[in-house]
Amino acid sequence: MKAPNDVSSSRKKLHILQLLPNLVSILGLCSGLTAIRFAVNGRFATAITLIGLAAALDALDGRLARMLKSESAIGAELDSLGDFVNCGVTPALVLYFWGLEGEASLGWIAALIYAICCMLRLARFNVGNKAVADAVFVERATFVGVPSPEGAMLVLAPMYLSFTYGGLLIPGFAIAFWMVAMGALMISRIRTPSLKRVTVYAEYAKYILVGGAAVVAALLTYPWVTLLGLAVAYLVAILFLWRREIAQRKVG
Repeated sequence: MKAPNDVSSSRKKLHILQLLPNLVSILGLCSGLTAIRFAVNGRFATAITLIGLAAALDALDGRLARMLKSESAIGAELDSLGDFVNCGVTPALVLYFWGLEGEASLGWIAALIYAICCMLRLARFNVGNKAVADAVFVERATFVGVPSPEGAMLVLAPMYLSFTYGGLLIPGFAIAFWMVAMGALMISRIRTPSLKRVTVYAEYAKYILVGGAAVVAALLTYPWVTLLGLAVAYLVAILFLWRREIAQRKVG
């Protein structure tokens, strides 16, 4: 008979590597919060770099959890909360400090709307993961609405544009409008591209790898032009999917 104070057999053990995904999520959150600090100090290029790092870590933690078989409810919550800070709060504040302080009231309203839209997008995604209603969208290799990491990339496009053209001045009302528009895209029902279910023929894999290496090299060499190009390409892909869906509805 087990003694009342003998709890050693009921204690669950974890391999130290199983903590790695949650550690990556926490590091991503630290990166996003540090981006705000650099933005407050006027170091906006560094802030964008840290947001990019946070997005990369966000993409990594889920894959690590699946690979190490350490998926958990806490890990899912950490991932979602980190996404809200890194892709919702941080980009909104960085844009506000960069180009909206002159439009204090309008700029702050736009920042709030964008952050709220990001929160709603994440809430819908979390619920959709447990529902079957959106399964058709997953099977078609598309998301419903712009995912939060892609939303963060898009909403910072005015900064890419300004840095590309040597500090081009963009009116505050235009930045505010852009933020609200990107927030609306996140909570919309428009289909957006997803690479999770895209497959290619094996003989084309080498071209995909070379293309990926070229994009990374371009990001390191010409970061603002490349980020602006990626944002435009993503918007064009959304427009293409939207037009195709309209055409399919007309045929149907």
